Amino acid sequence: MSSTPLMLNLVEGSVSFSFSPQAARELKAAIDQLMERLRTVSTKPASGGRVTPQPPLEYRHTGEVFLEIFCNPNIWPTPFAAKVLLTVRDVSIRLTTEAELTRVIEDVNQYLEQVG
Repeated sequence: MSSTPLMLNLVEGSVSFSFSPQAARELKAAIDQLMERLRTVSTKPASGGRVTPQPPLEYRHTGEVFLEIFCNPNIWPTPFAAKVLLTVRDVSIRLTTEAELTRVIEDVNQYLEQVG
């Protein structure tokens, strides 16, 4: 069964691949958790103490293509500066690159609006 393709805009160019609405909802939930972690890290405690290190996002989806998204929230000063490491592969090609987190969020939200 083919599904509506998801297009992710990269720093330079874009990648489009088959992705299901259910997988997109799962990805959105994982990114929402990452955003909370990024906000936790970017908010300095009033006492001047250290922020507790947050776990990274390690999202993996296997369908017609394998999608992996990784982001360490502890290295970005704000959620808006964050980038993710993105890997898309199938039997004949593998693409690994960086993407801006805010752009990935926009692309996933646009996809979910499109598929209803």
